[in-house]
Amino acid sequence: MSDGSSFYITTPIFYVNDVPHIGHAYTEVAADVLARWHRQRGEDAWLLTGTDEHGQKILRTATANGVTPKEWADRLVETAWKPLLETVDIKNDDFIRTTDVRHEVNAQKFLQHLFDAGHIYTGEYEGFYCVGCEEYKQPSDLVDGTGEYTGQQVCAIHSIPVELLHEKNYFFRMSTFTDQLLALYEANPAFIQPESARNEVISFVKQGLSDLSISRSSFDWGIKVPWDDSHVVYVWFDALLNYITAAGYGQDDEKFSRLWPATHIVGKDILRFHAVIWPAMLLAAGLPVPTQVFGHGWLLVGGEKMSKSKLTGIAPNQITDVFGSDTFRYYFMRAISFGQDGSFSWEDLSARYQSELANGFGNLASRVIAMVVRYCDGEIPAGGTQTSADAAILATSIRVSQAADEAIDRLALHEALAAVWELVDELNGYITTQEPWALAKNPDDRERLETVLHTVVRGLGTLAVLLSPVTPQATATLWSALGGTGAVQDTPIHRAWEWTGGTHVSPLAALFPRIEATVG
Repeated sequence: MSDGSSFYITTPIFYVNDVPHIGHAYTEVAADVLARWHRQRGEDAWLLTGTDEHGQKILRTATANGVTPKEWADRLVETAWKPLLETVDIKNDDFIRTTDVRHEVNAQKFLQHLFDAGHIYTGEYEGFYCVGCEEYKQPSDLVDGTGEYTGQQVCAIHSIPVELLHEKNYFFRMSTFTDQLLALYEANPAFIQPESARNEVISFVKQGLSDLSISRSSFDWGIKVPWDDSHVVYVWFDALLNYITAAGYGQDDEKFSRLWPATHIVGKDILRFHAVIWPAMLLAAGLPVPTQVFGHGWLLVGGEKMSKSKLTGIAPNQITDVFGSDTFRYYFMRAISFGQDGSFSWEDLSARYQSELANGFGNLASRVIAMVVRYCDGEIPAGGTQTSADAAILATSIRVSQAADEAIDRLALHEALAAVWELVDELNGYITTQEPWALAKNPDDRERLETVLHTVVRGLGTLAVLLSPVTPQATATLWSALGGTGAVQDTPIHRAWEWTGGTHVSPLAALFPRIEATVG
C-alpha cells in the first residue's frame, strides 16, 4: 500500500440521470484544488472523478427517453459530465465509468472474493426503497408528503414517494463489522471529518448495523453477480468499488500499491455509504480503509439544497460564461466554510468578484506591474535598505504561506484562502502607505522607490504561487507578466515566498475585468 508519499483524492462518481449543477461542480473544484496544491508541494497527487451509470434510476431515465441505459450514459458523459470538467478547469488524472470493462471485471473479482470468504449469503428483504437515493430507507428517513404527494411517505432528501419492495437478494454480513468500525473511528478521529459528520456516523453505527442487501433481481441493468447472473450488484456496492478499480485493484498491483488508500470528498447526504458501508467492505476484503472521508455541506438556493427535481439547480456555465472559471473556483472555495452548508446568491458572487478579485487582487497586480513598467522601464529593481514595513511584508508572505499549507492539510480550503488574502490586503495597504508615485517624483527617493517596488513584486509573486491551485488561469497570466521561472504550478507552494524569476516584467491586462452585465 501507499507509503504516504502519494496523495490520492476522489470525488464521488456522479449519477448520469441528469446534467450537472453547481453542487456537483463545487465538489469537483474542492477536490481539484486539493490535488493541485499537493502536486505543487511535489507530491505524487492523483485525482479521480467519474460517473455512476448502473441502477434502477438510470434504467428508468433511459427508458423514459426512448434509449438504452448505455446509450443514455454515453450521451450524458460526452455532452454534460466531461464538459463540466473543462467548464470549471478540473485537472483530473482519471475519469472512470462504472460501465468500463476495467471496473466491471474487477468489481466482480472483489465480490467473488467476499463470497468465497463467507461474507455474503442469500436472504429475503422487504423495505421502503428510494429510487432517487438508490437506497432502502428506515422509517426515520421518511417524512409526510405535501402537494401531489399528500398522504404518502416521501424521502426526506428527494421529496418523492418511496416504493415498498420485497426481493430475494444476496446480503453482505455488514453487521459483523460494527465493533471494528467503532474501533476505527475511535483510534483515528480524522478518519471522518468534519467533527459533526464524525459524530453523526458514530451515533448511527452505535445503534447497531444491519446486514446489507447487495443484489437486485427485479431488473438487469448492472454488473452481474459472478456466481448468479440472475442478479445484478446493488448500485452502491458497485459504485463504491470504483475507487479501487480505477487505482488498479485486480489488474495493476504496482499502481494499486502506490496509490491506495485515498481521501474521499463527498456530500454529506452520501456520507454513510462512504464512512460505514465502504470501510466495512474493505475490512471484509482485507484491504486498508480510506485515509479520510470528508463530508462537505450542501449548496443552498433559497434555503433549500441544490436540486434539479426541485428546479433549484444552476448550471455551472451560467456562472462561468459571465465571470469565468477562476471566479467560480475562488468564490465557492472562499465564500463557504468547507464542511458546512453554504448559501449561494448572485448578489454575493458579484460583490465578491468586484471587491476581492477585481479591486483586491486584480487591481493590486495591475498597479504593481504598471509601476515597475512606468518607473523602472519594466526592470525589477534589486531594492536597497529595508525598513520594518518592508520586512513585515516578507514576514507576512512566510506566515500566510505556512498557514495556508497547514489549513490545506485539514481540508480547510476557506481558511487557506483567508490566510492568503491577508497578504493581498497587506500589500494594498503597504502601497497606500509608501506612496511609490510620490517617491518617483523626487530623485533623492530613488533607492526607496526601488525598495518599495522590489517588495511588492516579491509579494505579488508569492500570491501567484499560492493562488495557482485556485485561480490557475489568472495566476498563469500574472506569472508570465512577472517573468517567473518555469510554470507557476511547478513552483513549490509550501515555500511560495522563495519563488524565482527573471529581471523584467511585461505589461499585464486586467486579470478580472469589470463586469457590467446583470446576472441571476
